[in-house]
Amino acid sequence: MAHKKRKVPELNSTSTADIAFIMLIFFLITSTMNVDSGITRILPPPLDPTMTPPEIRKRNLLEVRINSADMMLVKGKPADISELRDITKMFISNRNNSEEWSEKREVEIPLLGGTYMASRGIISLQNDRGTSYNMYLQVQNELAAAINELRNELSKEQFGVSFTDLIDQAKIEAIQKAIPVSISEAEPENIGGNN
Repeated sequence: MAHKKRKVPELNSTSTADIAFIMLIFFLITSTMNVDSGITRILPPPLDPTMTPPEIRKRNLLEVRINSADMMLVKGKPADISELRDITKMFISNRNNSEEWSEKREVEIPLLGGTYMASRGIISLQNDRGTSYNMYLQVQNELAAAINELRNELSKEQFGVSFTDLIDQAKIEAIQKAIPVSISEAEPENIGGNN
């Protein structure tokens, strides 16, 4: 008696592929992925190579240096991260026209009454190659917070609302022109462990 060969049932691979695709979509939708975080900053346009950059007076430069031990010098003196915001605000605003802080210059801003005395100050930030990313971010946050607080104060004084609540683009640009973000970052270098 001859045995008939039985056919081995085949799997329908189409439905298997569909199930795998559906599971992939499910896991992509339901899982969270770490997204790189960074600092949003609009860079100024590149300088014309034929022009000589203007000389910056020492008074108009707020030097912030961070070493590999995450210790900070501000204007050549040791400072704590908790002091950086207030120092930055004093440097930019210079309400008492102190020789220690930045000079002012007249800027034409019609929405702020014609001319406004804006800071000539530039914040120069330099960190060591060994500076921790956490310290670098803290410094950046404090510098940004100082500028944002000054902008909010001016906006409330001029327009009755904080800068973050402004909707009118002309008013936003007027405040930004009065209090620009003037932060210069130098290439990291080996500053060392002791400032």
